[in-house]
Amino acid sequence: MRVLLVEDDDLLGDGVRAGLTLGGWTVEWLRDGGSAAAALTSDVFDAVVLDLGLPKKPGLAVLRELRGRGNGVPVLILSARDAVGERVAGLDAGADDYLVKPFDLDELGARLRALLRRAQGSAEPLLRFGDLALDPATRRVTLAGETVELGPREFALLHLLLGAAGRVVSRGRLMDSIYGWDAEVESNALEVHIHNLRKKLPSVPIRTLRGVGYQFG
Repeated sequence: MRVLLVEDDDLLGDGVRAGLTLGGWTVEWLRDGGSAAAALTSDVFDAVVLDLGLPKKPGLAVLRELRGRGNGVPVLILSARDAVGERVAGLDAGADDYLVKPFDLDELGARLRALLRRAQGSAEPLLRFGDLALDPATRRVTLAGETVELGPREFALLHLLLGAAGRVVSRGRLMDSIYGWDAEVESNALEVHIHNLRKKLPSVPIRTLRGVGYQFG
């Protein structure tokens, strides 16, 4: 899953990016509100982690513009501003959650997973399809009760497809979600991952819609 991190503190941003990446997220990191507003206009993310005290454009302004366009991407505010009034203002501006610095990276990951479940309309922590189960927290996949070993990008790809079961996900969306902006990627990399998933999960239906993308189920 792909998250936009908007944080101007280099040390904190680097730590958050490293921690979320270890948790299986593809992290795009921007350091000012102007760049974040532009990215949120032109690109698609599964979640946003947003600081408030940003250069060029305040975080609340970025958030209000985002919600004003009808964009419902889950947004978690990450801020040192811990006064009740600040938290209320952030939530009233359209944030889905508010976490005060300093914080624990495990808690940040858990809150993001909860926001994703809510966005997908699921209260259960596991994603299921028939005999297939995927646990985003432990990064464990089972088929008919047996553990299936997947590589990090295979897991990320399955997570995205399973979360969008029944809907077509474009090739570009999948590539952005598992690789991000800066990765150098072979042209057939996505097809290789899809092939590996089908081999490891032979009973799981992943449809190819040529020229469009892929569909789970």
